[in-house]
Amino acid sequence: MFQYVKRLKLPVLLLICALIIVSCGERVIRNKAPLGYIKEELAKLAPVELQADLSGLSSKDFQVLIRLVETAKIIDELFLLQVSRENPAIRSALQQSEDPQDSLYLKFFSIMFGPWNRLAEHHPFINEKKKPTGAGFYPEDMTKEEFLKAVKQDHTKKEALAGTYTVVRRNESGELTAIPYHVEYADLVRQANRLLENAADLTEDPTLAKYLRLRARDLLTDDYFESDMAWMDLAGDFEVVIGPYEVYEDQLFSYKAAYEAFICIVDHQESEKLAKVAQYLNELEATLPIPDEYKNFNRGSASPVKVVQEIFSAGDTKAGIQTTAFNLPNDERVREAKGSKKVMLKNVAQAKYEKCWIPIVNTILAPEPLAKVSFDAYFNHVLMHEVSHGLGPGILTRADGTKTTVSLELKELYPIIEECKADVLGMYTYLYLIRKGVFPMDVEAALASYLGGMYRSIRFGIDEAHGGGVAIQFNYFMDKGAFYQDRNGKLNYNGEKLQTAIRDLAAELLLIEAHGDYDRAKQLVGKYRVMTPLMADYVAQLSHLPVDIQPSFPIVN
Repeated sequence: MFQYVKRLKLPVLLLICALIIVSCGERVIRNKAPLGYIKEELAKLAPVELQADLSGLSSKDFQVLIRLVETAKIIDELFLLQVSRENPAIRSALQQSEDPQDSLYLKFFSIMFGPWNRLAEHHPFINEKKKPTGAGFYPEDMTKEEFLKAVKQDHTKKEALAGTYTVVRRNESGELTAIPYHVEYADLVRQANRLLENAADLTEDPTLAKYLRLRARDLLTDDYFESDMAWMDLAGDFEVVIGPYEVYEDQLFSYKAAYEAFICIVDHQESEKLAKVAQYLNELEATLPIPDEYKNFNRGSASPVKVVQEIFSAGDTKAGIQTTAFNLPNDERVREAKGSKKVMLKNVAQAKYEKCWIPIVNTILAPEPLAKVSFDAYFNHVLMHEVSHGLGPGILTRADGTKTTVSLELKELYPIIEECKADVLGMYTYLYLIRKGVFPMDVEAALASYLGGMYRSIRFGIDEAHGGGVAIQFNYFMDKGAFYQDRNGKLNYNGEKLQTAIRDLAAELLLIEAHGDYDRAKQLVGKYRVMTPLMADYVAQLSHLPVDIQPSFPIVN
């Protein structure tokens, strides 16, 4: 056979190769959703070119930036594998397709990081395979029961199997085994390591150099404590975070962290304006509407607030819906030692406000609250949402004296409970700081903007952590008479009832976390995370509007 192939002329060989590629592509992609569906879904994401002022950067800064962006592109590849190990083959088939229509499928695939539509409860748009609940972190045929049985039979395996930075695979005997990220994704991790070390050598910012060197090292060990501590101390023009953090992609147990990256430039003037919030952390903890025994004053007092312009993002944070702000690190050891950092992506927030938020409130709000909404109220609530992730219970003590965390106890319900808590507590603490004069804002403007922003998140889908958390809030407040529909079918609120309901729901969520009460969390989610006819009607009214933005990054060019 080989001798025969050698005698073939090059054009014939190329034709055979092309036929093989097409044939493989057809097997990888067995069917696709109608092209019209793809166009409709893409239309839900408003194209935005994210601008960031880089005029103050030196030529050496740009060399550093290039290496950071290249590292972030590797993070894209890592997250693509974490979503599904089949993703590279599907992408390759789309890239090599000779059908011009497949360019739109490839575009949507790239936005969603896989063949599942994150705007529609992860429904498949390529092939008909349902997305595995545990994404690519576990064997697809593994059940919760099998995992829990394996952990129970061998307690020495529990830490590794439930580890934040391990994937679960089957060994030759079919037994579940844990493989560290740096082993499973060794080639890509090493590439990221080299780029970060190179960037550390180039930068003239000592705080960034320290972080990048430690993060490069930690990517090879999956112990991120020291580099997370160094990240808290970044003090230059770049705000950079690279690594595995959020556990939302793992909808089986919410154990496994997904890779993400933010490459940003700091707006020092705006950051100074919001930094004053950090001075009130202990006071905010003290005012939580729960008994003092559940309050957490042991977390570090450092809580820097950075307002930044996003230059590039990658991985988990870029999949489907774009992140407006984040609060990291999630490691409770770091939080107890130093606290956490709140990073506000102002150019992303502004784009979402203009392209998505304003069209929504113009459609569904009654005239009275509509006249009160503002970007500042929206942006400040996002800030207090992130601040509130760092408030309340974190590390818990079981009855037998052993330590655990809220996330481990609430399992797959943790993301939705935590996002709901951050939203509600974010408004609770925002109102508190308004009354103290920290924010020069009217209480009614804050409440009106809070109501106005509800459906931006609900449209993400109520099975998604943020959308589901907002669905709980909206239905709870409707149940309490705090929100209501006026005679014209528009949404309004009762200020007094809403402030009481915010306090009550904040208390409920905080106590669920304080007790690590999975059953109570399940009850709350089951009762209020529902798409009621009223909600469905408002979602339908908004169907012609963008759900979110689709950013492009000039730095790539």
